Amino acid sequence: MYSQKNLEQWMKNIKVTNLVNADVDVVNNTPLEMMGKGRQGAVFQLTNDICVKVFGNTEDCDREYYALSLGQQTSLFPKLYGKGPLYIVMEIIRGVDLREYLQSQPLTNALSEKLIEMLITFKKIGYERIDHHKRQIYLQPDGSLKVIDVARTIWRDRVYPYPRKLLTSLGEENKAIFMAHVQEMAPELYMEWLHYIRMEEISRQITALLLPQEPDKKTIKNLSNSLLTTADESNYVNLLQGLVHKVFKEEWIKTMLARGVNTEKVMAKIDEHWDKLEHGFEERYPESERDYDGKRGFKGERHSRGDRDHNRGKSYEGEKDRRRKGAKGGRGKRRH
Repeated sequence: MYSQKNLEQWMKNIKVTNLVNADVDVVNNTPLEMMGKGRQGAVFQLTNDICVKVFGNTEDCDREYYALSLGQQTSLFPKLYGKGPLYIVMEIIRGVDLREYLQSQPLTNALSEKLIEMLITFKKIGYERIDHHKRQIYLQPDGSLKVIDVARTIWRDRVYPYPRKLLTSLGEENKAIFMAHVQEMAPELYMEWLHYIRMEEISRQITALLLPQEPDKKTIKNLSNSLLTTADESNYVNLLQGLVHKVFKEEWIKTMLARGVNTEKVMAKIDEHWDKLEHGFEERYPESERDYDGKRGFKGERHSRGDRDHNRGKSYEGEKDRRRKGAKGGRGKRRH
């Protein structure tokens, strides 16, 4: 039997280091026997029934402890006995893991049912990843299941919407058998998983087509010139004015929404404001002084908002032309 004092001393003399895409590196200067190791930590035997898992970092340790604590009311997980910054004391899980079992035994309907029940338990206790690798699933002498290494079932940025890791780890033959059992016992679940499997396969095919393709940079460069807008001054002024109008409208609507004002009324007021500006310009420059544009018509015709924006750009250019002509005329009179 171990004591807490002995445990703390042993933990100071075990060094576990995480490696990239490999099992942890372990330096063990204690009498404890290492039972195994993985990507997050190494397991050492304390008694016949109790072990301690030592981690390479506190984050993995905290995650594993929290994930195991969620399932303590079920029989699926090892019992917890204690925790430190980098270790967890827990029940030793014995039996045969599913990987070893399936090397000599068939995947029966009863076993498939237990695997589905395992996933249901994962969902019920709050795991984000409803999935597990077969080597982390242990069959007990009474036919029940136990699972280990559950740190990655919580706080995941991305999770598959079906048990991809379990299905992949089963291998093609047992995967087909398991899916046939799911189809028989839970047809709707089978159809949903099949849908996601097909979507993944289509995504893989698309990726295989896109990855080898090299972009034709020269052609894209030449064709992209048609998207440039700043070289044409009149068009640029028109587009810039429209952009400012759009941004002003969007930001003003956000402000009014925050104040609880009706957005439709706000939009109507904004349109009314811009219409007044246009109307004032039209009064200042009568129809006779403006060029007729067949697409937009004369003053007084009904225009779309896009057309009005375009008219404002053309009017701006027309005003500049008139100013230049007026300046030339003035200089001509002084010469006479």
